[in-house]
Amino acid sequence: MKIYTKTGDKGTTGLFGGTRVAKHHIRLDSYGTIDELNSWLGLIRDQEIDDSYRQFLLGIQDKLFTLGAILASEPKVLEAGGKGSSHKLPELREEDIQLLEDEIDRMNQSLPPMTHFVLPGGHTTVSYCHIARTVCRRAERKISLLRQESPVNERVLVYTNRLSDYLFVLARKLGQDLKIDEIKWIPGRKS
Repeated sequence: MKIYTKTGDKGTTGLFGGTRVAKHHIRLDSYGTIDELNSWLGLIRDQEIDDSYRQFLLGIQDKLFTLGAILASEPKVLEAGGKGSSHKLPELREEDIQLLEDEIDRMNQSLPPMTHFVLPGGHTTVSYCHIARTVCRRAERKISLLRQESPVNERVLVYTNRLSDYLFVLARKLGQDLKIDEIKWIPGRKS
């Protein structure tokens, strides 16, 4: 497979299904932001963290490719279950969302209850989680905007929403594992 095709040199790209759209189209912005998020998750996986987190993040990265494929597909291709496309499209299942929720609940069991908002930071790994969380929220906003103009599988939006929750809890859990004190946001705090 050649890495360059020259088909996008005029500012358009092809969706699964054949339609060409501008590279600044909200559909591309949506799956491009998912791709950016996937890169941040790769950086988190590269940190000195427990292998169980690495493996879980690897599974999420796989699901983000699924989200990207769904978002890069014309609605008619999705409605046909991928028929008419040269690729069998992967699916996002309810179990994928449940897996995130179960992991959030598992990590939360050992964390102190939230009483305040938490300021990002304290350790590079924790900060990477917070950056990934904010990129995930941006992806969610873009997917929500796309959904106003074109059908988007509801699970894509739910998964993205739950993933941002997971990344927040992961930041807290890694901070706990690294023995980093959380800094609570206290409005009006003096420097």
